[in-house]
Amino acid sequence: MPTVMLYTGPVNLHSMNMASDLWEKVKKRFRNTVMENTETGKLVQSKESRERINRSKSFEQNIDWTDLEKYFAKDIEADKTGELRNRFLNELVRLLDNYIQLEHKRTSKVLDFHHPHQLREIMEHCLIIDKDPKSLEEVLSDCKETLKYCVKTGHPRFLNQLSTGLDIVGIAGEMLTSVADTNMFTYEVAPVFTLIEDTVLTKMLGYIGWYDGEGMFAPGGAISNLYGMLSARHKRFPSIKYTGMSNKGDIVIFTSEQSHFSINKAAMLLGIGLDNVIAVDCESNGKMKADVLRKKIKHSIANQQTPLMVNATCGTTILGAFDPLDQIADVCEEFGIWLHVDGAWGGGALLSDNHRFLLKGIHRADSMTWNPHKMMGTPLQCSAILLKEKGVLLDVNQTGATYLYHKDKHYDTGFDTGDKSIQCGRHNDVFKLWLMWRSKGDAGFKDQIDLFFTLSKYLVDEIKKRPRFQLVLEEIEGPNVCFWYIPSRIVITDEHDEGKTHLNKVAPSLKALMMEKGSIMVTYQPLGDLPNFFRIAISNPAIQKEDLDFVLNEIEELAKCL
Repeated sequence: MPTVMLYTGPVNLHSMNMASDLWEKVKKRFRNTVMENTETGKLVQSKESRERINRSKSFEQNIDWTDLEKYFAKDIEADKTGELRNRFLNELVRLLDNYIQLEHKRTSKVLDFHHPHQLREIMEHCLIIDKDPKSLEEVLSDCKETLKYCVKTGHPRFLNQLSTGLDIVGIAGEMLTSVADTNMFTYEVAPVFTLIEDTVLTKMLGYIGWYDGEGMFAPGGAISNLYGMLSARHKRFPSIKYTGMSNKGDIVIFTSEQSHFSINKAAMLLGIGLDNVIAVDCESNGKMKADVLRKKIKHSIANQQTPLMVNATCGTTILGAFDPLDQIADVCEEFGIWLHVDGAWGGGALLSDNHRFLLKGIHRADSMTWNPHKMMGTPLQCSAILLKEKGVLLDVNQTGATYLYHKDKHYDTGFDTGDKSIQCGRHNDVFKLWLMWRSKGDAGFKDQIDLFFTLSKYLVDEIKKRPRFQLVLEEIEGPNVCFWYIPSRIVITDEHDEGKTHLNKVAPSLKALMMEKGSIMVTYQPLGDLPNFFRIAISNPAIQKEDLDFVLNEIEELAKCL
């Protein structure tokens, strides 16, 4: 097994003041700790320890498909009885069911890790696309081989992303969607699905408090945020749709320094430019400072810039912070600026009576991004852009392609959604969510969201009990828990930052060890000038308190190898 490489993360200068406050708290707790063996080499995994933690074997089910060696895809089409099709699909379902069982089996590995060059060598026999077709036996073997090396994102000890878990009804919805294989651009080809989309969007709009709004499902939160910025620009400068960005001066966007990078990408794509995205300072808990926002808007106006949009975040990616929407809305109303809310992660809190207060003031926004594939647990991908005002999406995106969007159809063409979209073809991302909502009801989703917050608070309490763990925030808002593991040999002092330099290497080294072993997956990141720390965001209903205990114990065990 290759040596673990140590990594020092980049520094975000915008967050230095906030990060410095947090780092002072860490120094106070760990300044008297004894330092030993902190040379770079000591944080590299030894050969003996690598062998010790890599003994577990991944489960592999033996299935006999030799009778399918003589059949090919064309034979399925030619088989009038349907027996071959049934045989092939039944075997595929059996294979998928075995995989799902493994995902829920806590003794199974979260992943069987190999470096890219190693995995390419292992799978070389099935990665190549040949001139001649492969048999159905080989196709099923390819599926089996693929699943073997996939990361089990539904495993209760996969805590690496904001979207985790595996909802069986959601999977059923995705399977039906694939079989129906239709496009969402017109009612005539997707009659049931367009009605379902309208129903679900109306439901989501109602949770926000918009009863005459509109929305659409988009391919991911980044595109939903793009729609929000595009709508803001169109409402302020509708002529840009026809004449472009020339002679519009410097249009500026304001967003939290801890907002998602997709806001920057949207500004790039829309011709606004990265230099015109103004980062707003945050409190130590990650919430945007509304008073600083007001000052920066005034400064931009004094510099002959045009404030176009403020992006507030409800559920920041790292700390899970919820920006103060009422205060930000006051500022936006004062200056006549579009307020977009990126609730990709935190939007699900609207479903809980106990946590809806986190988005207090959401009804005052103009647009919102909400990703059900995160806190609601819908299979990837499932994201909605929601707007307070009806008709904006059509106005900004409509081109009126007459070969597709006929005005003389014999049904209500208001359900033809294609011209509202920047796409032509649009995948059906709503059916799986609708089916899950039918199966859970509002009450089921409320219980699910409440569970995530309960588990996150349990994790905070458990971390506080462990002397070598240190929370980044002791009081959390969203179900995000961020923490350091600080080995006893690392000392934090006021005199120099040597301890911080060493601590920055701990999380990457532990992450490498946990991936090699395959027992857990937890992400890490720096924040401002804070050294790398772990983040656990809870979004899998299968997680139990015992799983969180296991993760903390496993980190302590892996740390013995450092």
